[in-house]
Amino acid sequence: MDICVIGTGYVGLVLGTCLSDIGHYVTCVDIDESKISLLKNGQVPIYEPDLEELIRKNVDNGKLQFSTSIQEGLKGKLFSFIAVGTPQGEDGSADLTHVLSVAKQIGKYIDDYTIVIDKSTVPIGTAAKVKEVIAEQLRKRGIAISFDVVSNPEFLREGSAIKDFMEPDRIVIGTDNIRTGVLMKELYRPITEQGYPLFSMSIPSAELTKYANNAMLATRISFMNEIAGLCEATGANIEEVKIGVGSDKRIGGAFLNAGLGYGGSCFPKDVKAIIKTGSEYQIDLQILKAVENVNKRQKKKLLDKVVAYYGENLSGRKFAVWGLAFKPETDDMREAPSIETIKGLIQRGAIVYAHDPVAMENAKRILGTEKIIYVDDPYQALQDVDGLLIITEWTQYKNIDLNKMKELMKTPAIFDGRNLFDPAAMSNAGFLYSSIGRNDAL
Repeated sequence: MDICVIGTGYVGLVLGTCLSDIGHYVTCVDIDESKISLLKNGQVPIYEPDLEELIRKNVDNGKLQFSTSIQEGLKGKLFSFIAVGTPQGEDGSADLTHVLSVAKQIGKYIDDYTIVIDKSTVPIGTAAKVKEVIAEQLRKRGIAISFDVVSNPEFLREGSAIKDFMEPDRIVIGTDNIRTGVLMKELYRPITEQGYPLFSMSIPSAELTKYANNAMLATRISFMNEIAGLCEATGANIEEVKIGVGSDKRIGGAFLNAGLGYGGSCFPKDVKAIIKTGSEYQIDLQILKAVENVNKRQKKKLLDKVVAYYGENLSGRKFAVWGLAFKPETDDMREAPSIETIKGLIQRGAIVYAHDPVAMENAKRILGTEKIIYVDDPYQALQDVDGLLIITEWTQYKNIDLNKMKELMKTPAIFDGRNLFDPAAMSNAGFLYSSIGRNDAL
């Protein structure tokens, strides 16, 4: 099938690449000429494991191409995906400016029946707005072209997005048209014929499913971080509690890790957006408001521990920070706990030596380079520091040489925001060690 994907951000680029890899012919469109130029030259503007190789493969076999022209991208395409950003507005709602702008362009240029698919994360009612914008453009053109609008939310996790697309827990299709539903099922047949489920539902249900999904996961994270605080106060161990809770089949073990809260492009924005949607319908989503508040507090947890140990004035002190991205296997710094933590250290007079395997260029743009020294090796960050803060649980940090670490550090104090190590083992190895939801050895 011939497909146009409008938007080559994280979702659009993964979507277009994977659709081409399952056999479709895909044109990815973006108005950012520099981004399209990079892609045409075999370079990828985001970090996602295996994505670059998959793009190259499908460009070479003629299944995937890139363009800056929406008109060109739409020509002859049955399916047109809208995969542009929906940034958070000042009031917490999702900003639909880019989505509706694309809808306007679709209305200007489609020349035959088209299925327009909302892939961006959008609030309830967006499909109706997209439909009206397209219809208005067709009226201005004085022509009658049939089209349908579908809600098809994405459930891609950064760091495992390709696997999530190819081996999904579910595919959700929201449509009010039987024919459209049949065509959407055919689009995804290479995946569903392998046994992965597809669920058809109403458009509002599909639009809400994405937000409800992310809100539930965010709730689990904040809940366990609340329990972690109680563990620290009572002497319980959050890792042991997690095993006891997660072994309940009704609950399961996913998203029960205590840490520094959630970040990234989805959870913070989507929790705010669903709270805003609730208020628009006079529904006070109290649980999700609490989830958001707990997460804000948790992001400061490691900084609070450092200040409690060293005091408010950190002038002249040096700290190493391992991990800048909001989670492993991505260079995404959006809403990362590292941002507030590092800013807090610098505001108190500290100098920071930072390391991350892939996110340092993004960090430089967000945090700058004043009082932050970016290093290419995690050991290099430890030279003569007063403490180490672990913020992102990259695998290479788990397999570190403890003896070498202790030799390099001025003070062998570790503030572990991801519970990478066993407190007793670290104490026995001569470290001052503090983690989340477990007894400190400081």
